[in-house]
Amino acid sequence: MDIDFVITWVDMNDLKWQAEFERYSGKKENTKNGVSKARFRDYGFLKYWFRGVEKFAPWVRKIHFVTCGQKPEWLDTNNPKINLVSHKDYIPEQFLPTFNSGVIEYYLHRIPGLSEHFVYFNDDFYIINKIGIERFFRDGLPCDIAVFKYNPSWAQWYITLKNNIKIINRHFNKKEVMARDHEKWFDRSYGSKVRWNYILKPYSKFITLRTPHNAQPYLKSTYEEAWSFAYKELTESSVNKFRANNDYTQELFRTWQICKGNFVPYNTYQDTKMFPLMIKSKQAIKAIRQQSYKLVCLNDNIHIRNYTQVMENIKNAFESILPEKSSFEL
Repeated sequence: MDIDFVITWVDMNDLKWQAEFERYSGKKENTKNGVSKARFRDYGFLKYWFRGVEKFAPWVRKIHFVTCGQKPEWLDTNNPKINLVSHKDYIPEQFLPTFNSGVIEYYLHRIPGLSEHFVYFNDDFYIINKIGIERFFRDGLPCDIAVFKYNPSWAQWYITLKNNIKIINRHFNKKEVMARDHEKWFDRSYGSKVRWNYILKPYSKFITLRTPHNAQPYLKSTYEEAWSFAYKELTESSVNKFRANNDYTQELFRTWQICKGNFVPYNTYQDTKMFPLMIKSKQAIKAIRQQSYKLVCLNDNIHIRNYTQVMENIKNAFESILPEKSSFEL
């Protein structure tokens, strides 16, 4: 089974990117559309992502490194495992340039040479301990957790999650899905998180699922099937250069995959941890040094106090476990 990694990245210090961003947004900062330094800035940790892959997941077949045409100066694109992908290589030209992560994620299945089995990473997610194929795929199916979570918020992110669910409810019958895959929806590994599944079992419609911020395994065929059903909605929202209330997210494809039964139950919270750096930077540093998890997310925020020092401390933590250059570095 060939398994690829896909990672998206942007260099906000690139003058060309800044000019295009300002041209389409009308300003260099656009917090209304979920765009800020904290969303795009790169604190120099990307090389540790590659080092972590090489040391802890050497079994990966190919890394598809997705940007708007940018490339870190230290990245060795002659490495046979790297496929440097520009947005123009897989996103239809009429929707470019785009600064909308949703749109960038809609079209991942069109990346040239992408394998059927792939894992999608945001660039704030790092492998910090040995991790096997079975963490992401078992018996050819993605490992995932299928539990509901009630989201009463009217924040833009939750609105887009509800947009996803409208499509899911048009295509899938909840009672049929949960009857067919009862054991998967009520797997013991979910622990107390499964309670909403019991509470909502009699309810006839799907609600939003719990959405772990995770390195997410996918089948490319899942994307293709969802697109065949929701072509109109996904195409219409692709014109949004920045996040908008009528967007969809990659959770549409993840939920579709789960509703099809194309997953193996796995409580992803047991070896994966997200650290909001504004309040948990010390815990993040400790977790990296002690390799407490297989995967960690370092969630940036514009309100991090002593930002420069915090980033230096995190860098030192990475250096303590990944001090050697990888073959991906020049």
